[in-house]
Amino acid sequence: MKSHASDRIKMPLGFWASLRHLGIAAHDVARRARLPLAIVNESVVTTTQYFAIWQAYADLVGDTAKAIVQLVSIFETAKYPPSVLATYHARDYQDALHRMARYKILCPPESLSIKEEGELCTIEMEWLHAEHPGPPILVGITLAFLVELGRRGTGQHVTAQSVEFMHPIGDVQVLEAYFGCPIRLEAPYNRLTLHRRDLDCSFASYNKELLEILTPALDQSLDGHQRNRSVTEMVKWIMKRSLTGGCPDIHSVAKELGMSDRTLQRRLSDENTTFKNLLTQARHEQALAYLANSSLDIKEVAFLIGYEDQNSFYRAFRIWEGDTPTNWRNQNLGATSLSEGRLSMPTIDQ
Repeated sequence: MKSHASDRIKMPLGFWASLRHLGIAAHDVARRARLPLAIVNESVVTTTQYFAIWQAYADLVGDTAKAIVQLVSIFETAKYPPSVLATYHARDYQDALHRMARYKILCPPESLSIKEEGELCTIEMEWLHAEHPGPPILVGITLAFLVELGRRGTGQHVTAQSVEFMHPIGDVQVLEAYFGCPIRLEAPYNRLTLHRRDLDCSFASYNKELLEILTPALDQSLDGHQRNRSVTEMVKWIMKRSLTGGCPDIHSVAKELGMSDRTLQRRLSDENTTFKNLLTQARHEQALAYLANSSLDIKEVAFLIGYEDQNSFYRAFRIWEGDTPTNWRNQNLGATSLSEGRLSMPTIDQ
């Protein structure tokens, strides 16, 4: 896996301390991840190193589900980073979740999107770089933390309505006991669905004064982060989040970026691209990511990237890859299986 230069990641404050509470030595994690022992003293690591550290932790526990529940439960609230403290001290669960989704971009490599419809609230987790997804342990930690946040903030035993994972994630019964709901594996999404009624629960940890300090600082960091990202990157990121709801248009994307259609067109032109080209790239990249999930049939993949019919997807895919989606999947999944079969231990290049 190649690291993305813009995606150097801060190790969560308290991560190594939490592992010590679980009886896991930091150096054992580094060795398992095949990284220098000095990595445990680094506050910032590469994306590849970050993924390797989390996978090594799961391997040492022996079961991904148990590793998720143990760490989320033991992680000290006092050691949450500022962006998470701003959620823990929010007014209510709804405010906390929306703050988490807003500021998550400051803590890559994943992003969160929230939809509230009727009696349900769905939170979907996606990788910022879909072509290089992280290990299942990170997906589980992210979704479990959102429930843990609700429990600690409200003081009530919040449960989920359902939880979906795209890949196997260990002992499902352990996760069902933690989330309090059925777990679905090999789903089209990594998604947590909550009961809408729980979002109105006030947070006992609400701290207006602290939020008045944290929020402007985080908003300033967010603005700086977005200025440092090209418009092309931001547009593709928004497109990928929106594809499952249909084909995004320039007006909706420009509105989310806080600019006019004409300004967005001009900014993209300055970066030598167009909205149409970026939409094609976003669909292509997402198609490859979804095809790597063997549980999704071709019709589902077509729908997930905004095509209303399978034939249109087939025509587009032939232009992108010179082959059919089915043939591409058979060739690439077969090659992946053979490669995995030759490895006895994960390395930082996986």
